[in-house]
Amino acid sequence: SRQHTVEGITGTDGKTTTSNLLHSILIAAGRRAGLVTTVNAVIGQRQMDTGLHTTTPDAPDMQRYLAEMVAAGMDIAVLEVTSHGLQQHRVSACDFDLAVVTNVTHEHLDIHGSLEGYRQAKAMLFHHLAAGKRKPGVPKVAVLNADDDSYHYLRPIPADRRSVYGIEGAHAVDASLVATGIHRSASDTRFTVQSDVGDFDLRTVLVGDYNISNILAATGAALALGVPVEAIQRGVWDVKGIAGRMERIDEGQPFTVLVDFAHTPNSLERALETARTLTHGRVIAVFGSAGLRDVQKRAWMGEIGGRLADVTVLTAEDPRTEPLDIILSEMARGAEKAGAIEGQSYYRVADRAEAIQFAVDLARPEDLVIACGKGHEQSMCYGTVETPWSEHQALREAIRQRLGREQTGAQAR
Repeated sequence: SRQHTVEGITGTDGKTTTSNLLHSILIAAGRRAGLVTTVNAVIGQRQMDTGLHTTTPDAPDMQRYLAEMVAAGMDIAVLEVTSHGLQQHRVSACDFDLAVVTNVTHEHLDIHGSLEGYRQAKAMLFHHLAAGKRKPGVPKVAVLNADDDSYHYLRPIPADRRSVYGIEGAHAVDASLVATGIHRSASDTRFTVQSDVGDFDLRTVLVGDYNISNILAATGAALALGVPVEAIQRGVWDVKGIAGRMERIDEGQPFTVLVDFAHTPNSLERALETARTLTHGRVIAVFGSAGLRDVQKRAWMGEIGGRLADVTVLTAEDPRTEPLDIILSEMARGAEKAGAIEGQSYYRVADRAEAIQFAVDLARPEDLVIACGKGHEQSMCYGTVETPWSEHQALREAIRQRLGREQTGAQAR
């Protein structure tokens, strides 16, 4: 890490998207940048999977990726950094030059014990920034979110410079990078960025205001690296989607189907709010809550589904060694708290493939089906065994099965 500029991006939600946005911007600027996220590693023309479940690679793997970047002539490394990765010292040997936070919300309390413990784990990236080896001519820069509570406890951590971003409103008064004049349409989102280098316009196909925030985070990091505005504009527009993030599945069905990685209360709420803007029909949500993980969020996520979706289908999401019926009962309690009625506006379908088929079969023209929680992941954990799983494949097969039945029925008539 001492042989190139290293950018670390952390947060509860939006880390992978922000990392990919920054990498795209750097490539558009002609910079030789490598990327390591929880989805993959990109070194030049090579792309490699980084694991079955979301986490920062182990320290030896991370150093191997960085060594390969050096060998390939990369001079910038963009690293997605999780709280697990920080607390388990997977990036302790990395000397960061720039630290970015997206947000810090309720998650991983099973590991960190409390929200305060989780915040302290996230703050480790910024302490690493301050303590890391200095490289000639490279300042230590912190990129902070004025719209998030993390701003108040991350800001006092020493840095040479701070870039603070926010969406126009009450919190943006502290921001040096502000999104204003937001225009949303079915095809894109456009907004103006007010910054210290002047105002400029950005356009993206990524949906949801949370992606405006992610774009601002990547923009703040890029400006700190001296990237021209034109490259930022081009790099943001070049990102047409992130694997498993509000990703459309199209098999010719007369309704919308999306895959999203939302697996926290905050990200699920944002995903369902965004889904509502993408359809004139019903929102049908399929999601679960992981076993041996933060139990407090189960009822909370059930409540969010019951409140924001027209139909909620509760199902498995890596139950591990916990009884799935207990997890589903805890989620159902939250759904009922929001007024959902079992058998009418919410259902329990333990098998995830069957739950997805059930949701797809429920959909009418103009409805939207969104499967949340697995996203890009390639496995599902039952007991102590990782079983191959693809959310994309499960949805495609469910749609094809429904369309096949309808075609057979039409021919019979």
